[in-house]
Amino acid sequence: MARMQKKNLDSPDETRTFEKGKLELANLGEVTIGRATLEPGWSWEKCVKPLVKTDSCQAPHTQYIVSGRMKVVMDDGTEEEFRAGDALAVPPGHNAWVVGNEPVVAVDFTGFKDYAKK
Repeated sequence: MARMQKKNLDSPDETRTFEKGKLELANLGEVTIGRATLEPGWSWEKCVKPLVKTDSCQAPHTQYIVSGRMKVVMDDGTEEEFRAGDALAVPPGHNAWVVGNEPVVAVDFTGFKDYAKK
């Protein structure tokens, strides 16, 4: 039988850092929920690609943007800008970067379990 669980991202189970960013992760059985803080100047291509060595991000993301603005461009050229208050679903095969001078804070429900592992 499943049991109720509670975690707080201010006391994460794991923190992963990379250039201009960090993830704070809460592991809830098979589900990992994460909070990303991405500083101005962060891009997947510059800051995460060197760790994972794929041509584009292969993680699926279901997120809520708490603050900041982020641009996402899919491998097929489709693009969208997300900002505070937006909920999004982005499939594998994309690049992303922070737009402007405000950090992006995003809560992710599907794509951070193995994201940016060194």
